[in-house]
Amino acid sequence: MDKKKRGGFSSSIGFVLAAAGSAVGVGNIWRFPYLAAKDGGGLFLLLYLILVLTFGFTLLTTDIALGRRTKKNALKAFGAIREKWKFLGYLTFLVPALIMTYYSVIGGWVTKYIVVYLTGGSRAAAEDGYFTSFITSEVSPVFFMLVFLALTSFVVYCGVEKGIERFSKLIMPGLIFLIIGIALFSLTLSYTDENGVTRTGLQGAAVYILPSFDGITFRRFLGILLDAMSQLFFSLSVSMGIMITYGSYVKDDVNLSRSVGQIEIFDTGVAFLAGLMIIPAVFVFSGTEGMASGPSLMFVSLPKVFVEMGAAGTVIGFVFFVMVAFAALTSCISIMETLVANCMELFGQTRKRMSMVIGGIYAVAAAIICLGYSIFYFELPLPNGQTAQLLDLMDYISNSFLMPFISFLTCIFIGWIVKPQWIIDEMESSGHTFGRKGLYAFMIRYIAPVMMGVLFLQSTGLLS
Repeated sequence: MDKKKRGGFSSSIGFVLAAAGSAVGVGNIWRFPYLAAKDGGGLFLLLYLILVLTFGFTLLTTDIALGRRTKKNALKAFGAIREKWKFLGYLTFLVPALIMTYYSVIGGWVTKYIVVYLTGGSRAAAEDGYFTSFITSEVSPVFFMLVFLALTSFVVYCGVEKGIERFSKLIMPGLIFLIIGIALFSLTLSYTDENGVTRTGLQGAAVYILPSFDGITFRRFLGILLDAMSQLFFSLSVSMGIMITYGSYVKDDVNLSRSVGQIEIFDTGVAFLAGLMIIPAVFVFSGTEGMASGPSLMFVSLPKVFVEMGAAGTVIGFVFFVMVAFAALTSCISIMETLVANCMELFGQTRKRMSMVIGGIYAVAAAIICLGYSIFYFELPLPNGQTAQLLDLMDYISNSFLMPFISFLTCIFIGWIVKPQWIIDEMESSGHTFGRKGLYAFMIRYIAPVMMGVLFLQSTGLLS
């Protein structure tokens, strides 16, 4: 497929913002804060930062450099290097194919809450059972999912430069400003409960930032470490073919080492600010008990917080869910782009045709996932000890099972079959220095495979 047909980023900043847009998604704004709250605040933050600068950097560098050097999408990139390893491309293709079934569902949930706050229903959204009542409906979740999916499909339909790059340049700066604004506002909050206890946003920030070692054991430490590692997959969009696809669009003269560093800063900064935005606010109005509400933090606990803020809470709630929608949209666009780009090469079809076909397929698939809380409801025990519905099952297979396994195989492939110098040569092919090449070679060969193997064994229940 020729370069013109494949498309590409017009500039380095366009690539960085698009890649950061992929990385900055619901995982940062929804999953990161509740994991940080659950895992001791500052201790989780410290471990996550170390992992981003080591494992995250290694996996991100591998994907982007692999994409640019082969000029192919994930489906064919591995086979282009070694024919016997083309199966790894097909495994990688499975991840976005599975994630796309439910990501637009979550995007639809966020869209619903935007409408609720826009139409003055913020108090209803804070009532117990509101979220459950919504997702178990047979019509409403499907409708809002289709709205979100249609917008995603339209951006991908418009192409790399005119669609994804232009959208990212417009949305990402606005997203950053919104997060910073709400985070600063959260720090100014203060509330006195019925027992006369006053809690402030600054106290909540201290709970979030300062490490807590209460009751820490080696087993507990390992659990926090693995939580932080699994968050990397959500945050950096690695091991799902997205960064390989985006890397294939990058021009040969772009300084990849600098771009990787910028994506790391964007992603980690937004994740940190998301925690600073959510955790102090929940702490002020709900105490440490509210912070422990887990995955329901965004759709159940936060609406209660917004109601406690009074009239300002309606505005803040609306702005918050618009911001989350932007983040979800940039990530969903990158997932769909990977599928469209791969299918363009597989079937020799145009972008516009494949965008419409894939959009139609996932409209049906995501509708089934939506109905997994009503018509198709079931409970399935997972190997990691959790109980899953249809959406949870897709999430487990893609993120907890396939992604660590793919990362493990990729580390073996690059570290021991192709050798790290292959990636290092691409990182320096533009004439720029790859300052962390020693760290990269050591991590990809020795440390990353072991950690990926441990993470995979934990997800399968073989290591608990």
